[in-house]
Amino acid sequence: MAAKNKTSSILIDVLKLQMGSISDSIEREGKTILGGSNLLSSEEITDFCLEFLQLLISLLESKDPHDDASPQFHALEIFFNNLSKQLLVRGGRVEDLVRYIQFMQRTLIEALGTAKNVSPQDMRELLLYLSGLFNEMILSVFHAYLDEKERTIYAQEAELRETATPITEIWDGVLTLPIIGTLDSSRTMIIMEALLSRIAAERAETVVMDLTGVKSIDSQVSHHLIQMVRAIQLMGSAAIVTGIRPEIARALTSLNIDLGNVSTRATLSDGLKEAFRRMNIQVTRG
Repeated sequence: MAAKNKTSSILIDVLKLQMGSISDSIEREGKTILGGSNLLSSEEITDFCLEFLQLLISLLESKDPHDDASPQFHALEIFFNNLSKQLLVRGGRVEDLVRYIQFMQRTLIEALGTAKNVSPQDMRELLLYLSGLFNEMILSVFHAYLDEKERTIYAQEAELRETATPITEIWDGVLTLPIIGTLDSSRTMIIMEALLSRIAAERAETVVMDLTGVKSIDSQVSHHLIQMVRAIQLMGSAAIVTGIRPEIARALTSLNIDLGNVSTRATLSDGLKEAFRRMNIQVTRG
């Protein structure tokens, strides 16, 4: 413990004696790396440098500067974690922040070079301590980066789910679902989950599935379509399939897909007319 305290005491003395030059150097580099692309303002970079040095001194003055479970160590981790998130939200790159942290480490090591009466053993301990400390800070930055990426991916998937399932309530009890592109297992599950939720929420009596946007079909795609039709029927709703073009009809026939118990219509308009007819709704032109 005495050796550890000596190491921190040397660092504290160096920091306090050279606070101005260390802070200026870190601030200048911050403005070059982070300020050049307007990720942080000059005032924010200045505040960042001062807060970093204060947190570092607080850690060095703690009971055990090597304790990575201490509140002071945790505060420094949170500081870099929050900075990383702030930069990523503003469009920054994680590698720029890592490069900046490495510069801060080099600046402290260079400052140690001016310290007097430091034995080679003490210098070795100091270098090992700084290396371990800044490696932990870089790991904290990457954790924040991965968390932010995960949130971004989740948001994009949520948006994709919305755009991939354009379910519209045309009339009380009548839903339309235009299917565009190719159906695979994951997309089918997304659409089916959203569709069944809407059927339950709207108490839909009829769902009109329009296949006009489906360019090609194979056994797997047709299987997914049948799955969706059966799920609709199990919910107590009627399924009307529209927009089956000649090439799709030929493909379904060649695949021996039985749509005998499924109502089909040529166009979406025809499908809606059928849905209204079943509900005894008359739509007339004004």
